[in-house]
Amino acid sequence: MSDDKADSRRRAVALAYSGERLDAPRVVAKGYGSVAERMIELARQEEVFVHDSPELVSLLMQIDLDERIPAELYQVIAELLVWIGELDRQRDDR
Repeated sequence: MSDDKADSRRRAVALAYSGERLDAPRVVAKGYGSVAERMIELARQEEVFVHDSPELVSLLMQIDLDERIPAELYQVIAELLVWIGELDRQRDDR
């Protein structure tokens, strides 16, 4: 399959983060097309936050499964985690 065809389909990447101080988030799943759609559907069913950023997904798709994100992505992922924490707190306050 060519990269052009893969790039035209929906992509999804799932990260896991333990919250441990010296641990970085890991890529735990990724997929294209119907696999990506199913990942997003399941995440929403389980009330797992889904962030739509094609540029970030493109970078994360390059990371092997079960690998930690590279240091270059720490800042953007940290900002997302803080934002998700705020959303969770707002939801819990309702």
